[in-house]
Amino acid sequence: MNFPLLTAQDIECRVSQVAKTPNGIYVGLLLYKDARVDMRILDETVGPMNWQREHDLINGNLFCTISIWDKEKSQWIRKQDVGTESMTEKEKGQASDAFKRAGFNVGIGRELYTAPRIRTVLADNEYDSEKNRVKPFVKFSVAEIDYNDRREIKHLVIMDNQGAIRFKWDG
Repeated sequence: MNFPLLTAQDIECRVSQVAKTPNGIYVGLLLYKDARVDMRILDETVGPMNWQREHDLINGNLFCTISIWDKEKSQWIRKQDVGTESMTEKEKGQASDAFKRAGFNVGIGRELYTAPRIRTVLADNEYDSEKNRVKPFVKFSVAEIDYNDRREIKHLVIMDNQGAIRFKWDG
């Protein structure tokens, strides 16, 4: 089954690192999807009654299994993965992460693994030097994304919440 490729609206940007260099303060960005994207794509692609989600605790780790009904085989096809705790809501974050990872296993958003390394320089007013982090008002989002015939990212534009392009890549 081929799930639809993620759109710019499906993808969020998260700051993964902050690095001070002689040329400025850079941030690394990661592309990710949230669990609602996976649920919507599953509902739209296989139908809300043709997939299931189940969580199991295995050796102290929370796993999620996504099962999709295969009409041709008359059986459930299952994919599973483990989650990691989040910084804010430990258990909920772990369950959500396990679900998103299981979603990657069934093919939802796998194209995100082909993203280039995303770095952009921060303006002085965007960086909190006391806390060594990006100030809360600074947000980044995917403005444009396009894929090649192998379902790999071939074009990516990231902008900030002021509408300025902060990263552009044509691979």
